[in-house]
Amino acid sequence: MANRNLTSGDLPQYQKNYSEDAFWDKLKRIASKAGAKVVYYALVLYYTLMDPNTPAQYKIVIAGALGYLILPLDLLPDLLPFAGLADDWAALVAAVSYVISAISPQNKEKAREKLRSWFPNAGNSDLGDLV
Repeated sequence: MANRNLTSGDLPQYQKNYSEDAFWDKLKRIASKAGAKVVYYALVLYYTLMDPNTPAQYKIVIAGALGYLILPLDLLPDLLPFAGLADDWAALVAAVSYVISAISPQNKEKAREKLRSWFPNAGNSDLGDLV
């Protein structure tokens, strides 16, 4: 599996690894090395997952992506510089691409507000296409 790209169809199997506490622990632990864009995508997915208006089929994919992010044993260990987060990034991008229609401006704003507490100087240009 390490040589193929993750898709939204791969993600539901990882939802059992998701928990809110583990998500926040992992995100805080990797924030500085992952960078603002990775953290922002994870936060957008988190707030979309928590949104009662998000359809159930999207929540399954989001929980899978966030579960993959917090897996203790990734395909590529997070200890490796950048490459260790590449598979996590692929999971986040796959999930965002799948659930893009359910991501509300309010959820993006919540994510930006939380992101500023970790990256005070982050601007919209640091957030990629999901501004």
